Amino acid sequence: MTNFERNQIQILRQRLKEFPQFMVVVAGPRQVGKSFMVRQALRHLRGHFVSTDQPVDFADATVMSVSSATPGAKPTGEWLVTQWTRARAKAMALQEGELYVLAIDEIQKIPRWSEIVKGLWDDDRAGRIPLHIVLLGSSPWLMQKGLTESLAGRYETIPLSHWSYSEMQDAFDFSLEEFIYFGGYPGSAPLIRDENRWRNYVRGSLIRPNIEKDILLMTRVDKPALLKQLFDLGCGAYSGQIISLTKILGQLQDAGNTVTLTDYLHLLSQAGLLTGLQKYAGHEHRRRASPPKMNAHNTALMSAIGNYSFSESRQDRSYWGRLVESTVGAFLINNSPDDYGVFYWRESPHEVDFIVTAGNKMLAIEVKTGSKPAQRTGLDVFCKKYPQTIPLIVGEGGIPIREFLIRPIQSWLG
Repeated sequence: MTNFERNQIQILRQRLKEFPQFMVVVAGPRQVGKSFMVRQALRHLRGHFVSTDQPVDFADATVMSVSSATPGAKPTGEWLVTQWTRARAKAMALQEGELYVLAIDEIQKIPRWSEIVKGLWDDDRAGRIPLHIVLLGSSPWLMQKGLTESLAGRYETIPLSHWSYSEMQDAFDFSLEEFIYFGGYPGSAPLIRDENRWRNYVRGSLIRPNIEKDILLMTRVDKPALLKQLFDLGCGAYSGQIISLTKILGQLQDAGNTVTLTDYLHLLSQAGLLTGLQKYAGHEHRRRASPPKMNAHNTALMSAIGNYSFSESRQDRSYWGRLVESTVGAFLINNSPDDYGVFYWRESPHEVDFIVTAGNKMLAIEVKTGSKPAQRTGLDVFCKKYPQTIPLIVGEGGIPIREFLIRPIQSWLG
């Protein structure tokens, strides 16, 4: 794992070789390797990595060694200005043609960070300071809010999503079955031989910080218990299934309404946890009125809060089928380009698991695991209604799951 590099690091290295034109924003969910990748890129560059979680003494810190000067202290705008000013001095002392990099992790935790960054960045550009700025954050929603409010036109984003099957296979020698059950979190991979320890790690180090730090502490949530229950039900009981929010509401202990659930589902999606896919329909209002299809962004979330062990999950064909379908859905959600749409389709009694839209092209995907009926009626009906559609069966009788998960989504659209 130490030497494994995600493909996005090549883009980052290329950006940092150029004279600074834009800030670089590395964006993505918690625990997908954003900080690790940036540190890898800085190993052979002049630069400095700081985190608002661990304010450091600039003079003593190195790229790979961070010591806390004031443990537990809240980050401030003054701290940010100090780090930037010192990095600026380092950059100005370089020989002509040399560049310096300041990477700031968890930037969203600094109050009014985007306004401060805007002023500092504009000063650097006016003075043609050879200083690259890399910004990272574990709250995609708050990062995007700050970027769009103050920094439009001043940054380029390198998105980093959950790890794919091919990455987990290359870095940790995961089998397909292990990936389907244990998912794509690199930090939890060494623990899978001790399932209780693995489950406790995912719950305590991934799920809880995602909800309690990245969402509840940074965003106004009037009913935090309701949000947590929605996550537990959406990932544990219903990932891979179409379920009305009214039905979910009836199973929750805290009072609420479907509008509140819709808002909370959006927050969970922005945090890279759980998405409610909309039904594909020609009219937007019909999409919004349809019940969502729940899909975890990482099947580790399903398994960690579920009641099945790895062995037990493979014995229950129905549950394993949900895991496989959620794996395919997560792959589509995590890896589709920004201008693609991911939906499901259902007109009773016919259903298609996933619809991917790309301009005028559409891909209709039916996942077959042996626990579902073998007929492809839903695909046939959908393709007759939308003749431009490319039908695809993934699993038994079609494209092997392994092959589908290692190829870019664009390759299936011709």
